[in-house]
Amino acid sequence: MKRSTFDALLSFLSGVSWAFVIVGAWVTFQSFVFLGIVPAIMFTFLFIFLALFLILVLEMMAIYRERHESQIKQTELLEEIQKSLKTLAPHTVHE
Repeated sequence: MKRSTFDALLSFLSGVSWAFVIVGAWVTFQSFVFLGIVPAIMFTFLFIFLALFLILVLEMMAIYRERHESQIKQTELLEEIQKSLKTLAPHTVHE
C-alpha cells in the first residue's frame, strides 16, 4: 500500500518527537539538577508531560486522517451500491 507524503511526514515527526522526549528529558534534568534532585525531577516531568501532549496531537492527526480516508471509501461503496440498486429496481411512477 502506497503511503502519502502526509503519512510519511507524520511517521517521521512521531519518531523525532519520541527522540526529543528522551533527549529533552535528560537535558532538562541535567539543566536543573543544580537546584536539587526534587526540582530537577519536577521540571523533567513537566517537560515530559508537555512533550507527550505534542505526541498525542500528532497521533490524533493520524487517527483523524485514517478515519477520513475510511469514510471516503465507505461513501464510494455506498454510492456504487445505490447505483446498482437503481439499475436493478423496476422504474415505478409515484402517485
